[in-house]
This record gives sequence, structure tokens and C-alpha cells, in this order.
Amino acid sequence: MRRRLLAVLMVLMGAAALLLCVPLADAYARGRTEHLLLQRRSEAVRFADLADRMRTAADRAELSAEIGRYADLYGACVVVVDTAGETVARAGSGPASQAAADAGADADTDAASGASAAAADARRRALTGRSTDRLPTLRPWGPRTVVLAEPVGRDERVSGAVLLAVPTDAARRDVAVRWSLIAAGAVAAFAAAALVAAGIARWLMRPLLDLDRAVERLTAGSLRARAVSDTGPPELRNLRQHFNVMAEAMADSMGRQRDFVADASHQLRNPLATLVLQLENVEPHIVPGPGLDEHSRALDEAERLEELLDGLLSLARVESGTADPGHQDVAQAVRDRVTAWTPVFRAAGLHLTAAGLPEELPARALPDAAGRILDSLLDNAVKFVPRDGRVEVLAARAEDGSAVVRVADDGPGVPEDQLALLLRRFARSPEHQNVRGSGLGLAIADELARGSGGRLEVRGNVPHGLVVELRLPPR
Repeated sequence: MRRRLLAVLMVLMGAAALLLCVPLADAYARGRTEHLLLQRRSEAVRFADLADRMRTAADRAELSAEIGRYADLYGACVVVVDTAGETVARAGSGPASQAAADAGADADTDAASGASAAAADARRRALTGRSTDRLPTLRPWGPRTVVLAEPVGRDERVSGAVLLAVPTDAARRDVAVRWSLIAAGAVAAFAAAALVAAGIARWLMRPLLDLDRAVERLTAGSLRARAVSDTGPPELRNLRQHFNVMAEAMADSMGRQRDFVADASHQLRNPLATLVLQLENVEPHIVPGPGLDEHSRALDEAERLEELLDGLLSLARVESGTADPGHQDVAQAVRDRVTAWTPVFRAAGLHLTAAGLPEELPARALPDAAGRILDSLLDNAVKFVPRDGRVEVLAARAEDGSAVVRVADDGPGVPEDQLALLLRRFARSPEHQNVRGSGLGLAIADELARGSGGRLEVRGNVPHGLVVELRLPPR
């Protein structure tokens, strides 16, 4: 989001810089053109005055000497023509001379070229008594020469025209230098504005990013997650305070709920243990018959209730989130649990294998989470896989870097529409209602996985059976 905000700000600042710099550069070019026109027009007026006062050969010589000195000084070309377009006096050479010659030529010949046509137009205006009042705007790339004309005489006494072909090298150089300064100033201003925009974006986004991280940690089950950033605008600081108050209230409510479950489970265990003990003490005094069978079923239900309370207490402890995730070697945990469960599987007539385990498989998880989750998965396999069944445990590194532990069996499995129910509390398949257990094993394993920042997935095996896959984030 910060990059998108910076991109929008950069586009706006770039547009603002262009809107400021382009008119400024164009205004300077027009001003420099006007300055050149005023400078050269004053010289043209002086030459026109000399030509108007020209009566004798000495006057012609004075005019020729004056325009010659001017042409040598400025590298320009000056042509004085009469009303018929005949050249009266001329000075200067080079490109400027050619432009002046084109301007002094016949109008029909001038029409053959766009530049010559503009020069001829200036001559025609001068012969009608009008001075050149506008030049093409000078820019660094041109035009290289401009032509201006001044009438000799005034009103009905116009007797000719003075044509000046002026090179624009100095003026275009001034425009290029000023444009370079404007561009450099625009770049410097844009860079400074970009730095300020980056700081503003960071100032605006820091509390949002901190709030996003806090929400992510809270969603992952860390009820102690809080937004700690105290920067940014007042609205975002108020949002942070409201979020922290909400998180505190939610954590307090869930904590009270879990404390109640834990306390209730713990308090019920004592009278339940006493009840189980009394049932066991009464058993020798019951004569064989229906009463003894009922007593045996009552004792089984009491033990089942005790197991259920132990599961609730374990679930409450897991959900309390009192521990933080840390480093754990998943491969070593798998080896340890497989070794511990092998005698149990052998006694149940099942085959437990764990082939191809890596030497080390580091991951980030709650303390002993991998081992506790694997205990739940293997305990379920012992309960539900029929005799002579096979259970395979695999552990490997996934492409995204997470550690994957997969427990697959070839048992009867679960229908596809009931797979989603297996991770819920007290959920039991209709076919397994009579199997001993509380229905909390996979729910506790799922809470451990989520508390570690991972996840637990259940799917069917091919051709039959169940696959439970645990994914833990990399260290």
C-alpha cells in the first residue's frame, strides 16, 4: 500500500512540476525573443533613418559603412531595398546573408520556401509602412536566423525597407541555459518532494502496518498481540487505541471462558475420581448377574467421563496461549514419537513405519507441538485402523519452506462429506460412535497447529483410508 501511495504522490508531483516548468520555460523563451526583437529593431530604425536621409553619394557611403560595421560586429546581414525591391545597399555574408537576400527577392520566388515566405512577408509589410512586430519564438533547436524589416520613411512617404537577417545563436544559448536551470530546479524540487512524500507515506503507513501485524498475530491465536506504534495522524492513533481496547476485552472474555472450562474440568475430576474409586470398591460385593453387568457399564462411563474432563482441561491449556512459538526439530520429534508408539501398534496388530526421515527438519512451533500433535494422530490410528492395517509417517520440507508431517493409513477412512467435521470438538463419525475416546484429540491437535502458526489438514487416502497432514512454518 505504501508503494501505491508513493506512486500516486509521485505522479501528482511530476504533473505539478511539468505544469509549473513548461509555462515558465515557454515564457522565458518568448521574453528572450521579444528582447531580441527590441534590440535589433532599434538598429533597424536607425538604418531606416539613414536611408531616408540619403540624398548624395556621401550619404550612401555613410549608410554602407554603418551597416558594414554592424554586420561585422553581430555577424548579421543588412539589406536596404527600394519600393521596387531593388537592392540599394547590402552588408554581411553567410546564412544570414542568404536569408536577407531571400527576403529581398521577388515575392513569387519567396513563396517557394516556407522560411523565405515569412521573410518576404516581413518585406511586404515594411513596404506598406508596417514594422516587424513579432518573431518566431526562439528555442534551443531553432530557428537559427530571424528576419525583421523596418520601413524607410513613414505613411505615404515610404521609399523602401531595411531588412535585417539576425543570427540567434546567443539568444538560443541563453534559452538553453535558462531551460537547463529550470529543469535542474524542477528535478531538485521533485527529488525533495519525493523525500518528503516518502517520509509522509512512512509516517502514515507505520501505524497501519503495525495494526495489520497485530491483527495477524491475534488471528493466529496470540491474544497478547497489541498495536504498539504511537506515530501517525491522530485518527490512526485513536484507531490503535480502540483496537487495543477491543483486543484486551476479547482476550479477557476468552480468558475467563477458558478459565471456567479449566476450573470446571479440574473441580469435577476430584468427585469423579472418588466416584470411580467407590464403584471399584463396591464391585466385590455385587453378586454375578445383571447387576454386575450394569456396574461394569457404569464404571466404563465414569472412566470415559474422566477422559473427557482430561481432554477439556488439555484443550483449555492449549487455547490459553501461555507459551510462544520457538525452534523445534520436527524430524527428531517424529523419530521419538514413532519409537514410543511402535510397541503400542505392535500390540494392536498394526504396522507403523517412518521411512526416509531427514536428518534435521527445523520449524517454528509451540513447545513440543509436533510431538503432541503426532501423539493425537497416532492414537487415532490405533483406535480406528483395523488389525493388520498399515500406518505410514512421512516428514519433509515443502517448496514454501514449511515442515510437513504426513500420517497416512489404509483403514476404512471417512466419507468425503464428513472430513470437515473431524477437526471439530466432540465430532465423531456415525460408524465410530462406540469407539473409546472423547472426540477432542484432533481438535486439540488443530489448536496446537494454529497456535504454532501452521495448520492441520484431513483428506481421504487412495484407495481407502485417511491422510492427516501437519504444516509448520519455517524457523
